[in-house]
Amino acid sequence: MSPTVQTTAHLFHVWGAITFVAALAVAGEVLIAAGMRSIGDLDVIRADSGLPGAIRAVLTNGSFVIGALCMALNFFAMLYALSNADLTLAAPAIASLTYIGNAIAAKMFLREAVDHRRWLAVVFVIVGVILISR
Repeated sequence: MSPTVQTTAHLFHVWGAITFVAALAVAGEVLIAAGMRSIGDLDVIRADSGLPGAIRAVLTNGSFVIGALCMALNFFAMLYALSNADLTLAAPAIASLTYIGNAIAAKMFLREAVDHRRWLAVVFVIVGVILISR
């Protein structure tokens, strides 16, 4: 195999791992946020049914549990990505792609108001990811 093909395959592998980690983080954070919004104020639940009731409300919420599972998988996927990519590329790229994904997912799935300053920040983050990837 030529060095160019190996380098291209390695870059594809590294960016695939980075993208997978960021996607798991975004999915986990959005699902946890959606779950907590559907549960409501934990202080109110705790006042009504005590701490066990609040814990039960969280642990029986499907969105929260799936989101927590995504975050656990994210941790192990990040370990894999960091073992196969340079830290100076993987860590900022994962954080940046997670930031971009969170802004998009918050707008699409959580119906949050994402103002023009946040979208401008997303554009700057995209430019930064492009710069560190070269």
